[in-house]
Amino acid sequence: MQLNLLEKTELKVYGLIMQSVNLNKLAETVATVLRLPVNEVLVVDVRYDHICLDILAKSIDIKQIIGQEKTLLTQLATIDGLELTPEAYIDSAGIMGLIGCEETQTQLIVERTQMVADEITHAVLSRALVYATGFEVKNGMIEDTNSPYLIELLAEQGYKAEFGGILEDDVSVIAHKLRDGAERGFGLILTTGGVGAEDKDFSVEALTKIDPEAATPWIVKFQAGTGRHVKDGVRIAVGQSGLTTFISLPGPHDEVVAVGEALKTHCRASVIEKTPLANEIAHILRDKLRHKTWHGQNHH
Repeated sequence: MQLNLLEKTELKVYGLIMQSVNLNKLAETVATVLRLPVNEVLVVDVRYDHICLDILAKSIDIKQIIGQEKTLLTQLATIDGLELTPEAYIDSAGIMGLIGCEETQTQLIVERTQMVADEITHAVLSRALVYATGFEVKNGMIEDTNSPYLIELLAEQGYKAEFGGILEDDVSVIAHKLRDGAERGFGLILTTGGVGAEDKDFSVEALTKIDPEAATPWIVKFQAGTGRHVKDGVRIAVGQSGLTTFISLPGPHDEVVAVGEALKTHCRASVIEKTPLANEIAHILRDKLRHKTWHGQNHH
């Protein structure tokens, strides 16, 4: 079970007597005991009777640290030039503080922590946030029909869904709001609008700031610089960060409705696979566009 260290990454070892200690060997020993890559453990400070190490990993499995104080001290004592006094101990804050747990407590703590983690995960994955985008919606020029539709659709799938507001046509603003939603514990965040090829469309770009490996299949491609198009075409996007899945959908309501069944199928699953979902949404929208084009040509 991976635990986020939440920036509490320092590990201090007190009660040391040092004489020509190889700090690389010391960091390597700590990394070995905690089962971490050697390059994720650094000695950042040396004082008269203690050292301070920094763990560069953002998260760590609870079993790697819980109750490891005695083992770590024993291994450190084998390093040339390093002597531990009888009062030697390890001090750390946050999650890393589990290193000092008594052996008799470790299994119970692991079980309770797993239970809490499962409850948090379930709570996050059951919460959804829906954003609209665009100056035309923000200024009341057109009605936002997408957000109520998506909120109802997600509620039917068991989500606690709510409206996040209307986002400005600004890549930094959108990215900030998406990150904020994830940090507030929403497991699913959707935006509508802003996926086009014009100079006011930034939803996909904002999402890829959060997940550079987001799935962003094309719906239609253009030649940039022709007409209003400043980009190569229209894409949708599905990305992920931590427990949160982000989906950037088009603005036209009929297109949002068209992908409703795909959203139901994928979003009711325990794990949302971003690439299959993105490809299915893109396939539906491409078919819809082809139908619109065919119907328009025949009508003409």
